[in-house]
Formats: sequence, structure tokens, C-alpha cells
Amino acid sequence: MTHLTAAVVQAGSRLFDTPGDLGRARDLIREAAGRGAEVIVLPEAFLGGYPKGLDFGVTVGSRTAEGRELFRRYAESAITVPGPETAELGALTRELGCHAVVGAVERRGSTLHCVALFFGPEGFLTHHRKLMPTAAERVIWGTGDGSTMPVVDTGRARLGAAICWENYMPLFRAAMYAKGVDLWCAPTVDDRENWQATMCHVALEGRCFVLSANQYLRRADLPADVHPVQGDAPDTVLIGGGSTIVSPLGEVLAGPLRDGEGILTAELDLGDLARGRFDLDVTGHYARPDIFTLEVDETARDVRFAG
Repeated sequence: MTHLTAAVVQAGSRLFDTPGDLGRARDLIREAAGRGAEVIVLPEAFLGGYPKGLDFGVTVGSRTAEGRELFRRYAESAITVPGPETAELGALTRELGCHAVVGAVERRGSTLHCVALFFGPEGFLTHHRKLMPTAAERVIWGTGDGSTMPVVDTGRARLGAAICWENYMPLFRAAMYAKGVDLWCAPTVDDRENWQATMCHVALEGRCFVLSANQYLRRADLPADVHPVQGDAPDTVLIGGGSTIVSPLGEVLAGPLRDGEGILTAELDLGDLARGRFDLDVTGHYARPDIFTLEVDETARDVRFAG
């Protein structure tokens, strides 16, 4: 079995409606599997929502009561991992016999994390916490540590995930390449044209397939009582998509998808992994371990109190 069908889902999630977003995730995964997809990727923060254009009342040295209330609502929409939502999606992937990588917002104690959830025919498998939230994301999300950087072996290919601008972290990429990632899942909300160049670069550098799933979100999809900086016109596009699938030699197999929601599928020839690494294996024959060394601390950094 040298071929595998993959899908990236482009859809927007609704803030403060996690049950509804869970239902949509279920439906979208089932639809993608019905198209033959064996590996399915959903966008960044699909469960819990990506609050594009909201400032949570923060300026340097000041927070507002309204912003604190907005964060309370956002925190209540986050999920626990593992929890009821991961159990439900795990039951679905068991039923369908597929793998899925789903973006979510995890509530861990009183801190929120942007995460990628991994599911397979065995149910919920593991998750990755975003190592470094970008810019204003640091107001609402904490940082991950090296203990949640999994690569999941499906039996046919190895899945890893880099969330949004983690794809710009060279040492993170090197660590994941060293773990043998074959299908590089990139849940994101970066809808810029130059994101496409980044996805092609990662595919070429890692000689891996890249599956990038982005949200497509309009102002009309947000609650009426929140007001993004982009304005309140219902048709204003807050996140413009751009989901794509790229081969290990940088060939765009599907996408980029613009102007709406949808599901992209592509048949991946797994033989392209070896063909690509014939002349470039950045942690193998093209590495120079006599010159370069990468040390990765995979210790869990939970705070523990000695009593």
C-alpha cells in the first residue's frame, strides 16, 4: 500500500460555541473520510475558536474589566485534554478507521494552550502544545514545553504537527525532522500569500508531505456582542483560508483554497518520501553531526510543590 489519501479541512469555528464546533468537526471529519481520506487535518484552534481581531482590553500596563470578562468567556469555551470532546472525536476516528489532527484550545488549570490533538483508529492518541504563541496570542495562551512534541506512527507514515508560526522555528523543524516525520500537519490561521512559500519550503527542506489546514472566518460568524478591529460588516473576511497540500519535492497537490470553506483531498504517493530524500536528508546523509549538534529538552515543565 504505497498510496495514502489525505484531506485538509478549511472551515471557521464560532467563538463561545464549543458544542457546535465539536458537531461541525465531527461532520467535517466524517465527510472527509467519506471521500476516502485516511489522514484528516482541521485548522488551528478549531475547538475553542481563534479570536481574530479581538484585543481583550489590553494595552501596555493596563487591562479592562470588559477584556477580563471576554477572557472568562473564552476560557469557558476551551476544552480539557483528555476530556469529553477528545473522547467523542476518538470514538469517531475509531468508527471510521482514520487518523485526524484537530486544532483546539486546551484549558490546563487556569492557563489556556493552543494545541493539536492526534486521533487514530485507537481513539485519542496524544497532543502537542504550541511552543510559542505569536505576538498578542501571548495575552491569551501559555507556552508549551518539549514534552508534547509527538510524532505518531500510523503504520504507513509518521505524523507530526507544527501550529502556525511554529513553522518558522528552525530548531523545532530540525527536532521534528529528526523524529522522522513524513506527514507534516500545519493547522494555522495564517492566510497570507507568503504562507504558501513557507509550506513549500518545509516540504522541500524536510522532504515530507505538508498538510496545511486554515480557517475561513467572516465577521458574521462571530457573536454580535464582540467587535473585531476589522469592523462589524457581516461579510468582512477575518481569516481568508489558503489551505494546501504539498509534496516532498514542493509540488502543490491541492489548493490553495480561497474564498470559502471546503475540503481538499490529495492522493499521496508515499514512495515520494524516499525519492525526495535520495539527495536531501537533513538529519541523515545531508547533516553534519561532526559540526552541528541539536539538544532538545523534552522534560515536562509542570510546577510541583514539595510538601
